[in-house]
Amino acid sequence: MTDAADTSEPAPDLKRLAADVARVALLHGEFVLSSGRRSAYYLDKYRFETEPALLRAIARGLAHRLAPDVTRLAGPELGAVALVAALALETELPFVIVRRAAKDHGRSREIEGVLTPGDEVAVVVDVITTGGQALAAAERIQRAGGRVVQILAVVDREEGGRAAIEAAGYRLNSLLQRSDLPG
Repeated sequence: MTDAADTSEPAPDLKRLAADVARVALLHGEFVLSSGRRSAYYLDKYRFETEPALLRAIARGLAHRLAPDVTRLAGPELGAVALVAALALETELPFVIVRRAAKDHGRSREIEGVLTPGDEVAVVVDVITTGGQALAAAERIQRAGGRVVQILAVVDREEGGRAAIEAAGYRLNSLLQRSDLPG
């Protein structure tokens, strides 16, 4: 396992990364977000998570933002699974998948993978609006014995999510802000 702060590749050019994310995933129209809010634009995370070169650049950028004490990554199902897997490959840190609810078969777990009590965890999410999904995942990690040291996001929509996350006692580090994206 490598130190979370060590990365073999240089950080991506964030201006270019923002342009690439906007080109691939920024849609305009009328949308209802997972928070229930209405928006004139939508960041389609699946569009940037399913493009290998873009996903690799995002993972590299997130790796450069990881706190040095992180020992495990976590990603909420389904939206952040590709992100957390790519980041795990970039950093060689193990990861867990955080379910929205325990499944009703098998082992009935909220956390898939191995989370050891005391693990220092970075929760990896795609887009932050209100912060609700990131906070729910962080709470599940904490209940399972992990210690959330940071929440990493690809894009902060700058709509109050940072304030909610910080009010709950967590640190948010986003790779990009909505204001960074052209369009």
